[in-house]
Amino acid sequence: MPAQRDDVVITGLGATTPLGGDARSTWTALLDGVSAAVAITEPWAEGLPVRIAAPAAVEPGPLIDRVQARRTDRSAQFALLAQREAWQDAGFSAAAGAPGHPEPERLAVVVGSGIGGLSTLLPAHDLIRAGDTRRVSPFTLPMLMNNAAAALCALELNATAVAHAPSTACAAGADALAAGLDLIRLGRADVVVAGGTEAVINPMAITAFAAMKALSRNNDAPACASRPFDKKRDGFVLGEGAAVLVLESAEHARRRGARVYAGFAGAGASADAHHITRPHPEGEGMARAIRRALADGGVEPAKVGHVSAHASSTSVGDAAEALAIRTALDGVRPAVSAVKSSAGHLIGASGALAALTTVLALHHRTAPPTINLDDLDDAIDLDVVRVAPRPLPAGPLAALTQSAGFGGHNTVLAFRAGA
Repeated sequence: MPAQRDDVVITGLGATTPLGGDARSTWTALLDGVSAAVAITEPWAEGLPVRIAAPAAVEPGPLIDRVQARRTDRSAQFALLAQREAWQDAGFSAAAGAPGHPEPERLAVVVGSGIGGLSTLLPAHDLIRAGDTRRVSPFTLPMLMNNAAAALCALELNATAVAHAPSTACAAGADALAAGLDLIRLGRADVVVAGGTEAVINPMAITAFAAMKALSRNNDAPACASRPFDKKRDGFVLGEGAAVLVLESAEHARRRGARVYAGFAGAGASADAHHITRPHPEGEGMARAIRRALADGGVEPAKVGHVSAHASSTSVGDAAEALAIRTALDGVRPAVSAVKSSAGHLIGASGALAALTTVLALHHRTAPPTINLDDLDDAIDLDVVRVAPRPLPAGPLAALTQSAGFGGHNTVLAFRAGA
């Protein structure tokens, strides 16, 4: 247990998502109940069983230096844009080492990705199969490696403490934040830029997810396809983008007079050890992660007023998570939101996006709505926020972000208002 539970705070937010090109527009669209899911009109989607997705609202390439964009996978491009916004939002204007900025050896970067540079790998493979090996870029391996986003962000910020890249499927973004929390608590960094990124809207990923029956097949009504907790849910909508948060020791933030969004109270993780893709049907692993996050952050269940659920809109997953929430919170009924109903599932970036919106929910004392929830599943005994945003109570308040990934990974983050 850490010596101080309120020693880490959130001072910067950045995002580029299907809902908007930055954190503010993403948050506004989420509150407005916007659905980012659309039909895929590109020729490559013809004949696929699933022809819907939630693409990024703003193309990343034109916002990055032209040469750098050619040498950077789409997933890393998203991460760079989100990192730049978060860094500026935290009050920094230059790389580490500049006056008034963290020392390079006290700045760390942790950016997770579930799949990595698939947008680079597939075209390179096609060139090789066609015998056109001369056109394979010498930057192919640095572009497709799963740690590329973390490495590029560290290079840009001159961060020399560490650069890590968790790869725990859909829990990667949340695990990146949990790792950042530990780095500051252990005294290995004063500031950590942490989050997740993903860009896998392509024929291979969609076909593979569809073969698993993980994706919604509501091709005729994409805006209504992602429907967490609803009786008619039939899978998630694949999204893309990145979310990055600036974590900082409370003392470091106080010394420089930084604006604080929320306190980062604690984190908890577990493994189901049940099935490679399906969660434990009774939510045992997620319940353990919730309890561990509460214990790590010194948060009483009664103080939890909001939960951003993983809620991927799969039949088994939603039901197991609902049971885990009821079990771990001992009868407490917080306001529950499901970001994926609006933004789609950003895979390795989903946990970071949920964390960003949870921090904003605490900061603004407002829980975002879950859209497309027309008929709540009888097995989902939760107080789900529906139709419109809901005010959160004043006073001491905590919120949880829950993430689950293929392989049985469960990661829960606890945040506290007013830290």
